[in-house]
Amino acid sequence: MPGMNLTRDEAAARARLLDVASYDIELDLTVSDRVFRSRTTARFTCTEPGAATFIDLVAPAVSSVTLNGAELDPATVFDGTRIALEGLAADNELVVVADCAYMNTGEGLHRFVDPVDGEVYLYSQFEVADSRRVFAVFEQPDLKAAYAFTVTAPAHWEVVSVSPTPEPEPVAEGVAAWRFAPTARLSSYVTAIVAGAYSAVRGEIASRKGTLPAAVFCRRSLAEHLDADVILELTQQGFTFFEELFDREYPFDKYDQLFVPEFNAGAMENAGCVTILEDYVFRSRVPEAAVERRAVTVLHELAHMWFGDLVTMRWWDDLWLNESFAEYVSHLAAAEATKYTEAWTTFANTEKTWAYRQDQLPSTHPIVADIKDLEDVEVNFDGITYGKGAAVLKQLVSWVGHEEFFAGIRTYFAKHAYANTTLADLLVELEASSGRDLAAWSQLWLETAGINTLRPVLESGDDGRITSLAVRQEAPADWPTLRTHRLGIGLYDLAGGSLIRRRYVEVDVDGEQTAVPELVGEARPDLLLLNDDDLAYTKIRLDERSLATLVGQLSAISESLPRALCWAAAWDMCRDAEMRPRAYLDLGLAGVRTESDSSMVRSVLRQLETVARLYVDPAHRETAAAVLAEGTERLLRGAAPGSDAQLQFARAFATAARATPQLDVVRALYDGTEQIDGLVIDTDLRWELLHRLVSAGAVGEEAIDAELARDNTATGQRHAAAARASRPTAEAKARAWAAVVDSDDLPNALQSATIGGFATPGQEDLLRPFVEPYFDALEQVWATRTNETAQNIVLGLYPTLLADEELLARTDAWLDKAASAPPALRRLVLESRDGVARALRAQARDRQDDPTG
Repeated sequence: MPGMNLTRDEAAARARLLDVASYDIELDLTVSDRVFRSRTTARFTCTEPGAATFIDLVAPAVSSVTLNGAELDPATVFDGTRIALEGLAADNELVVVADCAYMNTGEGLHRFVDPVDGEVYLYSQFEVADSRRVFAVFEQPDLKAAYAFTVTAPAHWEVVSVSPTPEPEPVAEGVAAWRFAPTARLSSYVTAIVAGAYSAVRGEIASRKGTLPAAVFCRRSLAEHLDADVILELTQQGFTFFEELFDREYPFDKYDQLFVPEFNAGAMENAGCVTILEDYVFRSRVPEAAVERRAVTVLHELAHMWFGDLVTMRWWDDLWLNESFAEYVSHLAAAEATKYTEAWTTFANTEKTWAYRQDQLPSTHPIVADIKDLEDVEVNFDGITYGKGAAVLKQLVSWVGHEEFFAGIRTYFAKHAYANTTLADLLVELEASSGRDLAAWSQLWLETAGINTLRPVLESGDDGRITSLAVRQEAPADWPTLRTHRLGIGLYDLAGGSLIRRRYVEVDVDGEQTAVPELVGEARPDLLLLNDDDLAYTKIRLDERSLATLVGQLSAISESLPRALCWAAAWDMCRDAEMRPRAYLDLGLAGVRTESDSSMVRSVLRQLETVARLYVDPAHRETAAAVLAEGTERLLRGAAPGSDAQLQFARAFATAARATPQLDVVRALYDGTEQIDGLVIDTDLRWELLHRLVSAGAVGEEAIDAELARDNTATGQRHAAAARASRPTAEAKARAWAAVVDSDDLPNALQSATIGGFATPGQEDLLRPFVEPYFDALEQVWATRTNETAQNIVLGLYPTLLADEELLARTDAWLDKAASAPPALRRLVLESRDGVARALRAQARDRQDDPTG
């Protein structure tokens, strides 16, 4: 948005000028349902008396600005996003009174009304730069200060912030005030206010600093589904693990976790006041993969209390370090301190796969990204910032040593507590603790982009023994860096129906080709697996014999991690047009039947959808859709009753069903005329079945209305919005488009649901008329919507499902014409274009050797 940006240079100049001591913030949440009163008193010093600067505030109205006792004219000094401050003294006190707006976009102070009971729920979301939507603030991470909040709100509400919650003081009938003690020095983006008729389960956490209060919150209408005991148990496990690992007590005075509605992310690490997506309060049965993901999320946010909140990056260039560290140690904690002992398999299957995908986009960037301004950082919450960074940290730990790495981390926390740092500050401590020079490592892994591919080059003699083996390393043309990889190589043989690892060696791969003499003379294995044990960040390829083994024997690998690596290798080959998509469809349907890891089942089923919808040659698309639908129905009917796989197969079948006989099964499951042993058609599965019936035209608005009457909740409303947008009519598409693009009234959750229903596979002819309106609307959407909303629209409405040469050409024409469009917007369109180009390459591969194509 115009005026919303802040550059790195502006932030650096302001940091050189100011030192902020404290903020006293008074919020009156009883004013109206549109705005709240915000009064900020900021105290700060200035190194150059007489200088000018600005403080950030986004508000519809400012009633007064007082600097050092002098009244300033709001009409003169406030431009809608900044308040100009001139003639600063050495010591300054600024008082700003404003009416700030409640948001419905998941940014600033989000307001939600529960359709079940009409209760109001508020929560703040300040990262990257939205605390300025709630109070006047020098909005940058390196101007830390102490924050003292006073909140006036309905007396029956819960009000939670960073400091422990005080006893409310009555101020009027039905109204109370909560006066929170000042916080430690924090960056504004990790402060928080959560208020509303929340239900709380209160508990305690044993910490090195003593017994701390801990509570878990959610909306009252969800309270019956909240498994707070599970959350508190995970939290205790995390506390014990991290305090030992970091050799430092938890830095704050309590730990609250609040499941909040319409959240844009998975969770947010507000200091001692963590907000979490309320979809993690499971009202229906979900796959175990989702439960594990929640556990890792809980641990990820807890890790941030030390790395991110206690010690904070100076500027957003080091966002990657914040997120990568939390991602790495959360999986470490899950694997070593909880029941999720296979967490590194999930990491390989999900986080690294995300990173590999992101690293192959035209927008790929070094892990240490060049973040020039806020618009850069808003689109940088990506697979490189999280997944690749965490994978590279995992490599670094292996290289310098676990104890040495965390010895450096402990010194880093001790030296920089409550302060701001850069990557260099951390590397200094890691070099000191490990004795290694990390400059070359940093240059190779943090300062260059792109992913390498490793291939086995294998020859064997007539006796079946290996005569030569080498690892060939490749790099993309745009990022031609060849790196050094510490790599495991496993040799697996089929025996008694199992693939057993016979030999394992670790080698250092360096340069274009690295010989592996250790394995010369070994019998050629049925499966040769590069990167066994997942030590390296790299794509791998399988030799011809290994790939043939996998096609029929993938489930014969008993350990989940090597299976995950094999699945990833096959999927990469398919995405890179080295494996025929229809061959991957066959492999996936055969292999997923016996796959026992929940996260891999979920990933493979999603990949099969992508293959059938986008990668198969259009001439065979209907056949592929039928193969997928029939295959998932067979999987569903053959799954163990009540199993995790049965639930996932049911969902996949509901999505894939196309022909009338399959839709008849979906309808029978929905209306209860057919039951499958062990499969419970609960609330959310009912919606998934109905969604498919609606999108196929088998039922209409009346069915949606009836289901919503059964489930008139916030989740039900989202399902209904998606279903309505998925109706196979031009009128339904036009209404959905108008609600998202022409109007800005939908809350973020309903907007996302509508976008999801609009882009329904099998409705490509209905989507084609919106190609031109999409490109016509892009710059206006970007200029007038909040960042989160704009990104949802730009990515969600891009017509990927068309995936043809015409769409590619139209995208290129927009990119050529809109050369001066904001770089962040161009990046999102480029990434979407890349998905189409990749699909076209896969389609071309699918046509090869096809007598009918």
